[in-house]
Amino acid sequence: MPPDALALSGLTVRHGGVLAVDRLDLRIGRGETVALLGPNGAGKSSTVSAVLGLLRPHAGTVEVLGRAPGDAVRAGCVGAMLQHGGLPGEARVGEVLHLVRCSYADPWPLDDLVATTGIGGLLGRDVDALSGGQRQRVLLALALAGQPPLLLLDEPTSAMDVEGRRAFWTTMRDLADRGTTVVFATHHLHEADAVADRVVVMAAGRVVADGPSAAVRSAVAGRTVRFTAPGAATFDRVPGVTGATRLGGTVALATTDVEATLRALLADGVALADLEVRGASLEDAVLSLVGGAR
Repeated sequence: MPPDALALSGLTVRHGGVLAVDRLDLRIGRGETVALLGPNGAGKSSTVSAVLGLLRPHAGTVEVLGRAPGDAVRAGCVGAMLQHGGLPGEARVGEVLHLVRCSYADPWPLDDLVATTGIGGLLGRDVDALSGGQRQRVLLALALAGQPPLLLLDEPTSAMDVEGRRAFWTTMRDLADRGTTVVFATHHLHEADAVADRVVVMAAGRVVADGPSAAVRSAVAGRTVRFTAPGAATFDRVPGVTGATRLGGTVALATTDVEATLRALLADGVALADLEVRGASLEDAVLSLVGGAR
C-alpha cells in the first residue's frame, strides 16, 4: 500500500517562547481535498511550513509521501502557494514560468498547464503589472509546474474577486479528479464547506475537529430562526433562544428548541415574514469549537 500524502506524528513547533503547534497528529490520504480551518495563531501556517521543510520542528515527525519533507520537495512531489509568496520583478510571466519548468525533469506540459490555470493571456505581461488575482493564478501555475502529487495552499483566494474564486476552485476540483492531493488553509469557510472532502479545525496548535463538513456542522447543537420583523422588539427571552441579533429589519435567533421558539413567537403575534430555519453553518461550528478550546 502506498504511503499517505501526509503523516504527522507528535508535531511540535515553537517560535521563541510561543507554542505554535502542540503535539499534532494528522494523516491525509492520497487524493483527498482537505481544508485546514481555525483563527489566526491556530498553527495552520506553521504546520504547512513544517510540511515544506521550511522550519525544523521542536519535536515529532513529518512524512510527505513517505519521505522527509526536504527530500519530497527536492523530488518535485510538493507544490505550494504560500500566503506571502512572491514573484521576481522585472520579468515577464512566460519567462518566470519557463525558468521554473526547466528545473523539473518531467514538467507539466506547457499548453495544458496554461489552460488549467487560466493564464493564457498573461504570458507576455510584466510580473509587476499583474493584479492580485492574476498573481495568484501565476503562483498556482508555478506550484503545479512539476506535476506534484501534493499541493499545499495557504489562503489561496485572498486577493481574488468572486469570479476568480469560482474559477480557482473549479481548477482545484479538476486537479482532485486527476488524483492530486489538495490541502488548503483558508478563512473563507463557505469555500471549505463547498470544496473540501474533509475539514480539520485547529485551535491553539491542536486539532479540535476532523471529518466531513456535514459531520463537523452536526456536532454543534441548535438551529437558527431568521425572519423579518419591523420595529425594535427584542426576542432574547423567547423560549429556547440562546442568542438574538438584529441587522436592520432582519432578526436571527439561535435556539435549542425550534418548535418552542416558533410557538411562542406566533402566540405573541409576530408575523414571521421571510421565515427561515437552518442548522448550524460551518462558521457557527468552527466558532463554537474554537471558543471551547480556549
